[in-house]
Amino acid sequence: MPTVMELYKLLPKTNCKKCGESTCMAFAVALLSRKKKVSECTPIIEEMFKKDREKLESLLLPSSGAGETGMIVHTELCTGCSNCVVACPVDVANDPRGAGTGGAPTNDKVIFRVVDGKVVASNIKECRRFGKNRVLCYACIDPCPTGAIEFV
Repeated sequence: MPTVMELYKLLPKTNCKKCGESTCMAFAVALLSRKKKVSECTPIIEEMFKKDREKLESLLLPSSGAGETGMIVHTELCTGCSNCVVACPVDVANDPRGAGTGGAPTNDKVIFRVVDGKVVASNIKECRRFGKNRVLCYACIDPCPTGAIEFV
């Protein structure tokens, strides 16, 4: 995942405000949080910034499939082991009879479930990384043996 500074260095640094942000640094922050798209920077569309624009787009490409919490589940890496289902504190709290004991989730409040041998994130707004009281939780990432879950 790129840093704000890496993104900023590729921007035109005109602080023109055409993107709706007060500075190019603020635009870089908005890019990283997926609140803005590269195309919203009017100057970077110009031919003279083509290489920088292409580099920006390639840096941001891995996060393009992310949900609102920044979560990406790489189904091609997932083995369906369900370690994330059991480790997720939200799953455990919302379904103490199933997910926390290694059984299948039994209600709709859980975040992760295994469907057709792959993990699916279904109730993402329950994730501890979502909303105004966010917590940088890694409980689903750490036990994943293949790195199938990523936050960007």
